[in-house]
Formats: sequence, structure tokens, C-alpha cells
Amino acid sequence: MTTDLASELAGARVLPVLTVPSVAHAGPLADALTAGGARCAEVTFRTPDAEQVVKAMAAHGGLAVGAGTVLTSEQAERAVVAGARFIVSPGYDADVVATCRELDVPVVPGIATATELMRALRAGLDTVKLFPAEPLGGIGILKALAAPFPQARFLPTGGVGPAHLPVYLSHPAVLAVGGSWMATTGHLRRGDYDGIRRLTAEAVRRSTG
Repeated sequence: MTTDLASELAGARVLPVLTVPSVAHAGPLADALTAGGARCAEVTFRTPDAEQVVKAMAAHGGLAVGAGTVLTSEQAERAVVAGARFIVSPGYDADVVATCRELDVPVVPGIATATELMRALRAGLDTVKLFPAEPLGGIGILKALAAPFPQARFLPTGGVGPAHLPVYLSHPAVLAVGGSWMATTGHLRRGDYDGIRRLTAEAVRRSTG
């Protein structure tokens, strides 16, 4: 592959993870995230409108938009056609990895054990999603996995909130931290885009300071 996740995130250390119920939210959401200083976003393929949300947010131009919760090759293909610049999965799927390589798009598989991490590394992937990070043990499990695998870089996601950012980001193996608290479905249903902007700005501040 000619690109990797680090280049797509362009130095961003926090990745908003978005479950967007309707494409109608896409434009205002992209505006709020960029106003808060976000450079990237992951749109989960958990809703019927996810493909159109990726397309609309990618067209916004202010964010590097990826697709998350990608479970199949077909979803990966649809996401990339819609404009996704990277793919994130909750686990390791060889077909998804192969499809992303064919499409020359960075893929970040989820791992929860050393065995899964070894599988990803054997496949030539040095960046993985530690998921679900907090239920697995948080920074403790990350340190335990990073020690024998110094070539690995991690994207901890799952149960992560703003208070966890400094701890994770202080570890040299962490590329970025993913979280959904910045833009929840509750925010979107209420139309609370100012709240999204505020929480995003605070997360960006924590990730850089």
C-alpha cells in the first residue's frame, strides 16, 4: 500500500467515532467537528444511512473520513466508493484486509489478544485497533501488548472517554485514540452541534497539550 493510517490522520491524535442515524446530520456534523479542530472522523457502518453519511462528510472537504465497524469485503468496497480514506474493523478479517489492499486503502483491524496482534503483524499491518480497550484493561493491557511487539502501533477504542486521553496518548505506541463521546446519537437527535463542537475542541486540546 502507498498510504497508511498515520498519513491519513495527518498528525491527529484523536479520532471521533460516529454513529449517524440520518444523512441529514452529515453536513452540520462535519461543520461542528471541523470547527472544534478535528482533522478526521470514523463513520460506523451501523446505520442504514452510513454509506451516504460517508459520502456527504467526505465531500465536505474538511475531514479525512474513514469507515468503521466494517465487517465484510462488500462493506469495505462500498465505503471506499463513497469516499472513505481508511477502513476500521472491530476484529481481524482476512477478506476485508485483502480487499483494502487491492483498493490501496489503509485498514486497521481490531485486536484483543497477542495472538490476534501476531496475525495482523504477519499480514504486514503494524497499526491495529485495541478493542474494546477499556473493558479489556485499558492502558494496562496496551502496555502488556506493546512490550513484546515494539513494531506495533495502537488505536485504542471502546469505553474511552476524555479522561483517558492523556494516559493513552502518553504511551509511544499509541497513534491516536478513538471515541464516541464527542458526538453521540443523543447529540445528533437533539441537534446539539454546539455541544459537539465544544467536546471536540476539548478533546483536541487534551490531545495536543
